[in-house]
Amino acid sequence: MSEVSGNRLISANVKLGEGVKIYDFTNLYGCEIGDETKVGTFVEIQKGVRVGSRCKISSHTFICEGVSIEDGVFIGHNVTFINDRFPRATAGDGSLQDESDWECIPTRICKGASIGSSATILCGVTVGEKAIVGAGSVVTHDVPPGAVVAGNPARILKTNTEQKEGTL
Repeated sequence: MSEVSGNRLISANVKLGEGVKIYDFTNLYGCEIGDETKVGTFVEIQKGVRVGSRCKISSHTFICEGVSIEDGVFIGHNVTFINDRFPRATAGDGSLQDESDWECIPTRICKGASIGSSATILCGVTVGEKAIVGAGSVVTHDVPPGAVVAGNPARILKTNTEQKEGTL
């Protein structure tokens, strides 16, 4: 059973924390969203995803199966996560693939990280605590805690080793 409220589709198997705000044109199924998190317009969050507390997920973002987002993370507009290293439409015999034909590779976004608009996060990476990913970046490797990365592929621009809460 799914709940359609306004222009939101929220499956019955979604676990929502206290004070979660979900805006219109969203599609949530099989995921868990922590307390006081905001989910913007035109966002899809797939099964098995865990979003922590006090996160901001901006509009037009796609969070696929295998992604884990810890507390206090900012996800900018139009961010895309990837969960398959070798995506294909069909299996070896030419039939459409199903879940048994591919491996979901997990991705982790650590506490307090910030992902800029239009970034693409490839599967199997960890974005470290309080790291910043610049807008438009393509993250292909782990990002160390406190690092600022940008580009395609994303490269370390600087590392902030002494950060105060809420600042860089």
